[in-house]
Amino acid sequence: MARDPMDPKGLITESYRIEGITEPECRSVFLDWALSLPVGQEVPGAITEMVARYGGDNPDHPMTRVLREGMVSAAPARRRGGWRSRPRDTGDQS
Repeated sequence: MARDPMDPKGLITESYRIEGITEPECRSVFLDWALSLPVGQEVPGAITEMVARYGGDNPDHPMTRVLREGMVSAAPARRRGGWRSRPRDTGDQS
């Protein structure tokens, strides 16, 4: 069986097969899965792929809920204004 680059350890796939898995357990699996993604693989895209694969057939599964939460959390951060970084004053009065 070929390794799935979006689920290299098969963690998401297996979580959907575990009878009675809980949401806290799914969060743990999710973290392990996200850390197992190949270097350069963007997490938001991988989450979207996992939801597309499994979410439709399993809308009430705890892993689907965790993945959907991950989609929101993984959204790009937006700048809200406020303090901007400036070069530091090193105090050197040369």
